[in-house]
Amino acid sequence: MGNLYIVGTPIGNLNDITLRALEILKNVNIIACEDTRQTLKLLNHFEIKNKLVAYHKFNEKEKSPNLIKELQNGKDIALVTDAGTPCVSDPGYFLVKEARENDINVFAIPGASASVSALSISGLDSNQFTFIGFLPTDNKKMKEEIIKIRESKIHTFILYESPKRLVETIERISIEFPKSNIYIASDMTKLHERGFYGKIENVLETIKKDDKIEKGEYVIILQKEQQKIINKEETESLESLLVDYMVKNSCSLKEAVNNIGIKNNTIRKNDLYQASLRLKSMFEK
Repeated sequence: MGNLYIVGTPIGNLNDITLRALEILKNVNIIACEDTRQTLKLLNHFEIKNKLVAYHKFNEKEKSPNLIKELQNGKDIALVTDAGTPCVSDPGYFLVKEARENDINVFAIPGASASVSALSISGLDSNQFTFIGFLPTDNKKMKEEIIKIRESKIHTFILYESPKRLVETIERISIEFPKSNIYIASDMTKLHERGFYGKIENVLETIKKDDKIEKGEYVIILQKEQQKIINKEETESLESLLVDYMVKNSCSLKEAVNNIGIKNNTIRKNDLYQASLRLKSMFEK
């Protein structure tokens, strides 16, 4: 029975590869890689010659059984992605799962990880965090995911985003967390590495003016501001707060919910929304 090695590779600077990773890549029978062209650049840099097999998100279910057979026949296989650690927002889950279910040894060869690297230099709370990866591209599903973040008891979140969608995603996040702190890492360990840190509303204004923002690879670290949890007794005053705001500002109930939610970050917007529904039901009777 062969061994399956999950090998972390550099996320930018090729010198970040470990000696153990080089040894594994040199000595295994097969290297399963996300893009053979990218992996070939890495192997050529370190003068390694080995058999490459394409293994990516479009063929991983199809390729996994064949690779399992190779492992069962005694061949050692290394799994790599274009950059970073496999299986973390990258292909690999199906192969590792199949290997586990077939009693095949799976070994981690630690290496670079964009998410953990960005978190370590973010200056944000890293005691507890949730890895989200890429948010859904569908607007409705993205909104649902952001609501889950808002309702979570965890305060620090790690997200990935493409350069074309970065500004739009930060805009959507800022609606729910306008006063929260954020760190955006760009092209980590590469020649033009950059980072953006501060209140999300300030960072948003900065990246909107940046003419290079649609280039690079981004990791977003969001530390949402802790909000006061409203207990049952306190919710009774939210209705009066909404009515008072509407009268003083001559605005609609919807505008009152939005404006109070933005100005008063100690009150959860969902609590205001629920209070508005109670008000509506009272007037409809």
